[in-house]
Amino acid sequence: MARHLYSCPLRWSDMDAFGHVNNVVFIRYLEEARIDFMFRLAPGGGSPSFSGGSVVARHEIDYKLPLVHRHEPVTVELWVTKIGAATLTIAYEIKDGDQVYVRASTVIVPYDLQAGRPRRITAEERSFLVKYLDGAGALAA
Repeated sequence: MARHLYSCPLRWSDMDAFGHVNNVVFIRYLEEARIDFMFRLAPGGGSPSFSGGSVVARHEIDYKLPLVHRHEPVTVELWVTKIGAATLTIAYEIKDGDQVYVRASTVIVPYDLQAGRPRRITAEERSFLVKYLDGAGALAA
């Protein structure tokens, strides 16, 4: 199983009054990594895969350690834990080497923006996603 690694810069404005990265900012870090994964690494060559839109159905975040501002980026490591007919679940760790600050997951629903409704995952998208599917993950019908 492959994992996608995203180098995420920290911004001075990410900190809160307590001197560490604010909990809400971590959702932005997850979003940046997910967009990098789905749109930069998605099938190319004019493929419409992942370009039609998607919505977040659920976030789950476990904050493990505070993260303070510094000039070096953190790594957001992500992989797929479940692929369904019309949803996928992405897991993440925000970390430095073995030091984990956050563990999280997001349920994504592909969305047809023109029709204004959810859509199924295409065969091309599934083929791309399965490369990042955790061995313990589920592949739904």
